[in-house]
Amino acid sequence: MTKNKILALKYRPQEFKDLIGQEVMAQTITNAIKLGKTPNAYLLTGIRGVGKTTTARLIAKALNCSKDFSKGEKCKSGEYCHCSEIINSNHMDILEMDAASKTGIDDIRELIENSKYSPTSAKYKIFIIDEVHMLSKQAFNGLLKTLEEPPPSLKFILATTEVRKIPVTILSRCQRFDLKRVSIDKLCSHLKNISDKEAGKISEDAIKLIARTSEGSVRDAISLLDRALISQSISKDNLIGETNVREMLGLADRSKIISLFKEVLSGKEKEALQYLRELINDGIDAKNFLNDILEVLYLFSRRINLGSIEKDMTTSEAEVQMVHDYSKNIDMQDIGLFWQLTIKTIDDLRIVGNENLTLEMYIMQLVHLKNIENKTEIYENTVQEGKSSRENNLVSENKIEENLENNLSTQIKNQLKNTDQIKKNPTNDISPKAKVEIKNFQDLIDLANKEKEVELKFDLERNVKLVSFNKGKIDISFNEKLNQSFIKNLTEKLLLWTGERWIISLSKNSNAKSIYEQNMEKKSFKYKEFEKSDLAKQIKETFPDAELIDIQEDTND
Repeated sequence: MTKNKILALKYRPQEFKDLIGQEVMAQTITNAIKLGKTPNAYLLTGIRGVGKTTTARLIAKALNCSKDFSKGEKCKSGEYCHCSEIINSNHMDILEMDAASKTGIDDIRELIENSKYSPTSAKYKIFIIDEVHMLSKQAFNGLLKTLEEPPPSLKFILATTEVRKIPVTILSRCQRFDLKRVSIDKLCSHLKNISDKEAGKISEDAIKLIARTSEGSVRDAISLLDRALISQSISKDNLIGETNVREMLGLADRSKIISLFKEVLSGKEKEALQYLRELINDGIDAKNFLNDILEVLYLFSRRINLGSIEKDMTTSEAEVQMVHDYSKNIDMQDIGLFWQLTIKTIDDLRIVGNENLTLEMYIMQLVHLKNIENKTEIYENTVQEGKSSRENNLVSENKIEENLENNLSTQIKNQLKNTDQIKKNPTNDISPKAKVEIKNFQDLIDLANKEKEVELKFDLERNVKLVSFNKGKIDISFNEKLNQSFIKNLTEKLLLWTGERWIISLSKNSNAKSIYEQNMEKKSFKYKEFEKSDLAKQIKETFPDAELIDIQEDTND
């Protein structure tokens, strides 16, 4: 039965010492179990395939093993132990829940109800919740109390790839362990050990490529090795080389990419496209190719800024020498432009249907960018576009206040400039309608609505803050969103509607509030008063998940 298992399951760690690259975490957990100082809840975070679920099961085994874990005793084959059932995920007291498929409050209620019962045979009942960040807000809230004060025989183990999506209230109730990406050295050693046990014939360069491609994920690395060994068993080749793995994964030969780059730097468009077509014929994946270009750009930038590149597991001696030779024809300005264009092309792949066409255009653009003599302006514009809004907002508080003052003065000047246009217009140019009496500010808003002056009504409600209102004179302050021609428009309409000239004065009173803000405050106060009522409490008891959206009074007797 074991022979038919995929390698990722067959070589899943069965003890803490088998975990790859997580030695510090494993030691901390085992020490806590030996001392009997285990937390109510564990939180295991990290990228996919580094051992979160495996670690959760190992913790469950260590807590419930029939043998003395503190003394290092192990279960014997043929002897009953909780460990074998935990490994096969069929232990009654170890519940594994996938939060991606069970996200709601009802699922958590069922889990909490289950937590009230003691374990049937094991020492601890353990709930393992995978991808816990997928739970809904209500589900997290429902879990809080039980997570902080569970029954003595209950433990929670939460696992997630996106810890930032978990509420702080949950994080504070857990003992957190961050599982690291596994280094290429350790992955290579692990893959070599597995290939030897499986009698697989695979070269060291091929193993290095698999380890590099897996990006620190043990599961990904073992799965790729499994694919490679299966292809060997079918094709009966003597040895799996780096070329075979590249073909299997759709990866380009990095030495070919660097050679292509040499032609780009030399301005030889035809030769560069020829290299690209060879790589396309080799079956490269467009996105993988562009990511390889980014890696090459990184190597060039290291060579330019830090000097000689030290040989490591990811770079061969031949590649180091090629980068050294070709880096004399490129500078950081070129690299910055190439980097931005490459990232943009990766985005373009989502839009353009023909990937090969996209890559050819990309190579031609690289060649022409290199040949442009004055790149300073282009580079500065590219860098400026790439800056985050946070960086653009790094201005001292004093400067902000000064800018606000200047901005307010400018806005007031602009409003007053527009009033000059009215003064120049003789009174008889505007034919007043039947006189309308405006007693207060609300009358003015209602009249603007009646006359279908939508823009004026919007400004009066949202952007104007009333300081004082008298017949023939209105004193206001305003925000930065106010229409530049507001005073001009308002003065014209008031003359048209009332037959009289009105004085609109501008104030810097920052305490005044717009009609919209006043209404929102009244609404908020109304909500708070209602929530204190007996009716609201009855509704909340009957419908715990209900949310107050609006309050409407019944006008029917």
